[in-house]
Amino acid sequence: MDIIDGQILDALKRNGRSTASDISRKVNLSIPAVSERIRKLEESKIIEQYTVKVNREKMGYKLLAIIFVNIDHSASIQHFREAIIQFSEVIECHHMAGKYDYMLKVLIEDTTELEDFLSNKLKDIKGVQKSNTSIVLSTLKEILNR
Repeated sequence: MDIIDGQILDALKRNGRSTASDISRKVNLSIPAVSERIRKLEESKIIEQYTVKVNREKMGYKLLAIIFVNIDHSASIQHFREAIIQFSEVIECHHMAGKYDYMLKVLIEDTTELEDFLSNKLKDIKGVQKSNTSIVLSTLKEILNR
């Protein structure tokens, strides 16, 4: 990967619908050269997918919560991992070093749905020992692709 590839990635991160023609003008390469570089970035898995950022609130999801989770035994980890990825409310799940084992980013409609998620989904997963939930009041910065 070189500087031109980086410029192509920056253009695609700003607008995933940018055409090779648009990008070629920004990086001073021909359209076929840009197309070939994009193809190589996709094949090498540097570009994993193209996505859309939606307005969560307009979609009805007004509550974002961060949930820290501890698992009771290492034997329960695989079961937890398989279970947690099944919940559409969980938009991120990270294995952590430190006080907690996992950090979940959960997007839901309201506190009623949060209560249901915590009581009837998360705590029903075998091995979940405890959780600690924080509600996000506002987001100052969120970058989907760095």
